Amino acid sequence: MEVNVHFFFTRKRHRFHKPLHRLVAPLNRFGVLRDMKNICNLRGVVAALCMSLVTLSATAGSNKMDIVDTAVKAEVFQTLVAAVTAAGLVDTLKGDGPFTVFAPDDDAFSKLPAGTVEGLLKPENLDQLVAVLTYHVVPGKILASDIMGTNEVVTVEGSTVTVKKSYGTVTVDQAKVIQANIEAKNGVIHVIDQVILPN
Repeated sequence: MEVNVHFFFTRKRHRFHKPLHRLVAPLNRFGVLRDMKNICNLRGVVAALCMSLVTLSATAGSNKMDIVDTAVKAEVFQTLVAAVTAAGLVDTLKGDGPFTVFAPDDDAFSKLPAGTVEGLLKPENLDQLVAVLTYHVVPGKILASDIMGTNEVVTVEGSTVTVKKSYGTVTVDQAKVIQANIEAKNGVIHVIDQVILPN
Protein backbone atom coordinates (compact mmCIF):
# COMPACT_ATOMS: atom_id res chain seq x y z
CA MET A 1 0.00 0.00 0.00
CA GLU A 2 2.78 2.42 0.78
CA VAL A 3 4.45 1.59 -2.51
CA ASN A 4 1.29 2.39 -4.45
CA VAL A 5 0.91 5.73 -2.76
CA HIS A 6 4.52 6.61 -3.48
CA PHE A 7 4.09 5.56 -7.10
CA PHE A 8 0.95 7.71 -7.48
CA PHE A 9 2.63 10.90 -6.33
CA THR A 10 5.76 10.12 -8.34
CA ARG A 11 3.75 9.74 -11.53
CA LYS A 12 1.79 12.92 -10.81
CA ARG A 13 4.95 14.96 -10.39
CA HIS A 14 6.37 13.48 -13.55
CA ARG A 15 3.23 14.21 -15.56
CA PHE A 16 3.30 17.92 -14.69
CA HIS A 17 7.03 18.36 -14.98
CA LYS A 18 7.19 20.43 -18.21
CA PRO A 19 9.58 23.14 -19.34
CA LEU A 20 8.51 26.53 -17.95
CA HIS A 21 8.43 28.20 -21.36
CA ARG A 22 5.69 25.79 -22.49
CA LEU A 23 3.30 26.94 -19.81
CA VAL A 24 1.28 29.99 -20.77
CA ALA A 25 0.35 30.93 -17.21
CA PRO A 26 1.94 28.40 -14.79
CA LEU A 27 0.07 28.16 -11.50
CA ASN A 28 0.72 26.26 -8.32
CA ARG A 29 -2.11 24.50 -6.51
CA PHE A 30 -3.07 27.77 -4.77
CA GLY A 31 -3.62 29.58 -8.09
CA VAL A 32 -0.56 31.84 -7.70
CA LEU A 33 1.66 32.71 -10.64
CA ARG A 34 5.01 30.96 -10.44
CA ASP A 35 6.55 32.48 -13.51
CA MET A 36 8.22 35.69 -12.26
CA LYS A 37 8.97 36.74 -15.80
CA ASN A 38 5.23 36.88 -16.54
CA ILE A 39 4.69 38.94 -13.40
CA CYS A 40 7.31 41.45 -14.49
CA ASN A 41 5.78 41.64 -17.94
CA LEU A 42 2.35 42.27 -16.42
CA ARG A 43 3.75 45.05 -14.26
CA GLY A 44 5.31 46.58 -17.35
CA VAL A 45 1.99 46.59 -19.19
CA VAL A 46 0.21 48.20 -16.24
CA ALA A 47 2.92 50.85 -15.95
CA ALA A 48 2.66 51.62 -19.68
CA LEU A 49 -1.12 51.98 -19.43
CA CYS A 50 -0.77 54.33 -16.47
CA MET A 51 1.73 56.49 -18.36
CA SER A 52 -0.62 56.61 -21.35
CA LEU A 53 -3.49 57.81 -19.18
CA VAL A 54 -1.32 60.51 -17.62
CA THR A 55 -0.21 61.67 -21.07
CA LEU A 56 -3.80 61.78 -22.36
CA SER A 57 -4.90 63.74 -19.30
CA ALA A 58 -2.10 66.28 -19.73
CA THR A 59 -2.88 66.63 -23.43
CA ALA A 60 -6.56 67.21 -22.73
CA GLY A 61 -5.69 69.92 -20.23
CA SER A 62 -3.30 71.67 -22.62
CA ASN A 63 -5.93 71.69 -25.39
CA LYS A 64 -8.46 73.83 -23.47
CA MET A 65 -9.68 76.81 -25.46
CA ASP A 66 -9.55 80.41 -24.26
CA ILE A 67 -12.66 82.29 -23.13
CA VAL A 68 -13.46 83.76 -26.55
CA ASP A 69 -13.12 80.48 -28.45
CA THR A 70 -15.12 78.68 -25.75
CA ALA A 71 -17.93 81.22 -26.14
CA VAL A 72 -17.87 80.91 -29.92
CA LYS A 73 -18.03 77.12 -29.79
CA ALA A 74 -20.98 77.18 -27.36
CA GLU A 75 -23.13 78.87 -30.06
CA VAL A 76 -25.38 80.54 -27.45
CA PHE A 77 -23.31 83.72 -27.12
CA GLN A 78 -23.54 85.09 -30.67
CA THR A 79 -24.66 88.54 -29.53
CA LEU A 80 -22.02 88.68 -26.82
CA VAL A 81 -19.26 87.61 -29.21
CA ALA A 82 -20.39 90.24 -31.75
CA ALA A 83 -20.31 92.90 -29.02
CA VAL A 84 -16.89 91.83 -27.75
CA THR A 85 -15.56 91.98 -31.32
CA ALA A 86 -17.07 95.44 -31.93
CA ALA A 87 -15.59 96.70 -28.67
CA GLY A 88 -12.09 95.48 -29.57
CA LEU A 89 -11.91 93.22 -26.49
CA VAL A 90 -11.15 89.94 -28.24
CA ASP A 91 -7.39 90.11 -27.68
CA THR A 92 -7.91 91.07 -24.04
CA LEU A 93 -10.15 88.07 -23.37
CA LYS A 94 -7.72 85.82 -25.22
CA GLY A 95 -4.93 87.00 -22.91
CA ASP A 96 -3.37 85.12 -20.03
CA GLY A 97 -5.94 86.27 -17.48
CA PRO A 98 -7.31 84.57 -15.57
CA PHE A 99 -10.75 86.12 -15.95
CA THR A 100 -14.21 85.32 -14.64
CA VAL A 101 -16.87 86.23 -17.18
CA PHE A 102 -20.54 86.50 -16.26
CA ALA A 103 -21.79 85.90 -19.77
CA PRO A 104 -25.33 86.78 -20.87
CA ASP A 105 -26.53 84.32 -23.49
CA ASP A 106 -28.55 85.31 -26.56
CA ASP A 107 -31.83 84.95 -24.68
CA ALA A 108 -30.57 87.41 -22.06
CA PHE A 109 -29.79 90.03 -24.71
CA SER A 110 -33.22 89.52 -26.25
CA LYS A 111 -34.80 90.72 -22.96
CA LEU A 112 -33.31 94.21 -23.42
CA PRO A 113 -35.57 96.92 -24.81
CA ALA A 114 -35.78 96.93 -28.59
CA GLY A 115 -32.90 98.73 -30.26
CA THR A 116 -30.60 98.59 -27.20
CA VAL A 117 -28.07 96.18 -28.68
CA GLU A 118 -28.07 97.92 -32.06
CA GLY A 119 -27.48 101.24 -30.33
CA LEU A 120 -24.56 99.91 -28.27
CA LEU A 121 -22.91 98.51 -31.39
CA LYS A 122 -22.77 101.92 -33.09
CA PRO A 123 -19.23 103.36 -33.30
CA GLU A 124 -20.24 106.53 -31.44
CA ASN A 125 -21.28 104.41 -28.44
CA LEU A 126 -18.03 102.46 -28.21
CA ASP A 127 -17.12 103.71 -24.72
CA GLN A 128 -20.53 102.76 -23.38
CA LEU A 129 -20.30 99.30 -25.00
CA VAL A 130 -16.85 98.70 -23.46
CA ALA A 131 -18.17 99.77 -20.05
CA VAL A 132 -21.12 97.37 -20.24
CA LEU A 133 -19.00 94.43 -21.38
CA THR A 134 -16.15 94.93 -18.90
CA TYR A 135 -18.75 95.18 -16.11
CA HIS A 136 -19.37 91.48 -16.79
CA VAL A 137 -15.69 90.59 -16.30
CA VAL A 138 -13.85 90.11 -13.00
CA PRO A 139 -10.08 89.65 -12.70
CA GLY A 140 -9.14 86.22 -11.37
CA LYS A 141 -10.85 82.85 -11.58
CA ILE A 142 -13.92 82.48 -9.37
CA LEU A 143 -15.71 79.13 -9.40
CA ALA A 144 -19.22 78.72 -8.04
CA SER A 145 -17.80 76.77 -5.11
CA ASP A 146 -15.70 79.82 -4.15
CA ILE A 147 -18.78 82.00 -3.61
CA MET A 148 -20.13 82.14 -0.07
CA GLY A 149 -22.88 84.53 1.02
CA THR A 150 -22.90 88.05 -0.42
CA ASN A 151 -19.80 89.57 -1.97
CA GLU A 152 -18.95 92.89 -3.57
CA VAL A 153 -16.50 92.13 -6.39
CA VAL A 154 -14.56 94.71 -8.38
CA THR A 155 -15.02 94.34 -12.12
CA VAL A 156 -12.65 95.22 -14.94
CA GLU A 157 -14.92 98.21 -15.63
CA GLY A 158 -13.93 99.56 -12.21
CA SER A 159 -17.16 99.46 -10.25
CA THR A 160 -18.37 96.62 -8.04
CA VAL A 161 -20.88 93.89 -8.80
CA THR A 162 -22.84 92.04 -6.13
CA VAL A 163 -22.30 88.29 -6.28
CA LYS A 164 -24.47 86.26 -3.96
CA LYS A 165 -25.09 82.58 -3.24
CA SER A 166 -28.29 81.57 -1.48
CA TYR A 167 -29.60 78.01 -1.20
CA GLY A 168 -27.28 76.89 -3.98
CA THR A 169 -28.34 79.62 -6.43
CA VAL A 170 -25.81 82.25 -7.52
CA THR A 171 -26.93 85.71 -8.57
CA VAL A 172 -24.92 88.56 -10.08
CA ASP A 173 -26.70 91.83 -9.35
CA GLN A 174 -30.22 91.01 -10.53
CA ALA A 175 -29.14 88.22 -12.94
CA LYS A 176 -29.22 84.52 -12.12
CA VAL A 177 -26.41 82.12 -12.99
CA ILE A 178 -28.09 79.42 -15.09
CA GLN A 179 -24.91 77.49 -15.93
CA ALA A 180 -21.75 77.71 -13.85
CA ASN A 181 -18.10 76.75 -14.22
CA ILE A 182 -17.53 76.55 -17.96
CA GLU A 183 -13.77 76.42 -17.69
CA ALA A 184 -11.35 77.80 -20.26
CA LYS A 185 -7.57 77.84 -20.26
CA ASN A 186 -7.53 81.50 -19.16
CA GLY A 187 -10.49 81.57 -16.81
CA VAL A 188 -14.09 80.55 -16.33
CA ILE A 189 -17.50 81.49 -17.76
CA HIS A 190 -20.75 81.61 -15.79
CA VAL A 191 -23.86 81.94 -17.97
CA ILE A 192 -26.39 84.51 -16.69
CA ASP A 193 -30.00 85.08 -17.73
CA GLN A 194 -29.87 88.89 -17.90
CA VAL A 195 -27.53 91.61 -19.06
CA ILE A 196 -26.21 93.53 -16.04
CA LEU A 197 -25.51 97.25 -16.29
CA PRO A 198 -23.14 99.46 -14.28
CA ASN A 199 -24.68 102.30 -12.30
